[in-house]
Amino acid sequence: MTLTPSAPSPASQGDGQRDMAALAKGGRTNFFGFLLRLAARMPFLFIAGRLYGAAALGRFAYATVIVELAGQLCTLGQKRGIAQRLAEEKQHTANIVADGILLSMMIAVATASFLWLVPDPMFPSGIYTDYDRLLVLTIFPTTFCDIALAALAYRYDVAATVRARSIVEPWSLSIAAGLFYIAGTWGWFDSLKESGLSLAYIISIFASALAALWPLVRSYGLPHRWRPHPLDIGRLALQTAPLAVADAVEWGTRKLDTVILGMFASPSSVGVYYVAQQVASLPQKLKTSFEPILGPVIIRNLRERNFPAIARQVCQVGFWITAAQLGIALALGIPGESVLALVGPQFIGGLGAVCFLLGAEVGAATAVVSEAALIYITPMRNLWISLATIALQAVLTVAGMYIDRAFGLDEMDQASSAAGALMVTLAISSIVKSRLLGRKLGLPISTWRWPLLAATGAAVVVGVAVVHWLPYMWQVGIGVPTILATYCLIIWHFGFGPDDRVLFRKQDASTLRPVR
Repeated sequence: MTLTPSAPSPASQGDGQRDMAALAKGGRTNFFGFLLRLAARMPFLFIAGRLYGAAALGRFAYATVIVELAGQLCTLGQKRGIAQRLAEEKQHTANIVADGILLSMMIAVATASFLWLVPDPMFPSGIYTDYDRLLVLTIFPTTFCDIALAALAYRYDVAATVRARSIVEPWSLSIAAGLFYIAGTWGWFDSLKESGLSLAYIISIFASALAALWPLVRSYGLPHRWRPHPLDIGRLALQTAPLAVADAVEWGTRKLDTVILGMFASPSSVGVYYVAQQVASLPQKLKTSFEPILGPVIIRNLRERNFPAIARQVCQVGFWITAAQLGIALALGIPGESVLALVGPQFIGGLGAVCFLLGAEVGAATAVVSEAALIYITPMRNLWISLATIALQAVLTVAGMYIDRAFGLDEMDQASSAAGALMVTLAISSIVKSRLLGRKLGLPISTWRWPLLAATGAAVVVGVAVVHWLPYMWQVGIGVPTILATYCLIIWHFGFGPDDRVLFRKQDASTLRPVR
């Protein structure tokens, strides 16, 4: 059944301009955060690949997938659900945030205890140290940080996410990994050479949580006359259950390929795939901070039944994300061998996986922005689509690996099949979810514009020339910026209209309306 929109009032049109300004501000901050994260992530991949090796990196990658999944489940969908609670409930906002954190911490205690007592899900190879088992401790700061940053994004504070996730976390991870390796090499603590990656990860996650704590307290203050009640906490868990499952499924589609590959391939192959995934997932960070900002905007427009505004904002943000991710995918994918060679020559075999994974992130953009509205309009139908998506991905991934084995292909070909299955699955999800949202709003939902094709063609031509004429190191230092500049030049002149260029204009602080 199609929802019936109401005619937008002049006040709602003014709200729409403020909403778009807020979304644009978040987009600028997000893109800056992407550049910082890229600069910080490459040193870690270099240290992990060249010093610790592919096998150690593979074991580390598999273990962190499990603890991150545990942390995702412990948030109980509150990364997006907290925006709805803050918009609808009238009690002190700090109390609402405290309720959400307490609920997640209660779940985290049980989850972390289980993984500590039964570490086999984290280490299926059976190879781990006592330091590695400490990874379960990261479930607590991960859960806290997710909820805290979502609450801050509700008030349009995306800079806190950039500081915590694009500066503090990756740089502390890189620095700690290097220091632990040096300490192990010099004989201070021999076991640090084996567990340095795990300990560095623990330090980085706790550091990012501390970086989120101060702005959270500054923005919301401390709880006021807060009395947690078990029944209220339980009711909150039931209310957020559909969002929790949807979040876990959406997150799981990005990690299921690693889990399945770990069952079929050696730790070294998983390590190579992890590097490919880290390179390819960098563009994904561009869209994650839009979700909490879109949430309150969509909630208010739903209350006002201003469905044209929702459709316009979903299409606008979807185009921004698609355009940015496509440009980054071309810049990193065409000279992909050179990018992977920086980590180590043994990682070049992950080129096929990188290309498929970059394509998957571009294809997923429409699904992500459509889901940002669907979780409030038709949450259960969105959930069923998400469950069907991850089931299809599992079937395609396993089938692809068995087919590769039947034809005698190696483990990196199997990794490419896993990445290809993810790309196909996310593309199908985008089509289905955008059409469902279009039917609910009574308006078409599309993030595609034809200038994207022209910009892609020009970038490919420049990229082929870069790969053909420049040596490896220059392909990264000169080729990547040249490809990206060519793409951006065409998009700016032929793809961006006046509404899009607001993304690059600094807004007066008075035009933004943080939610209080």
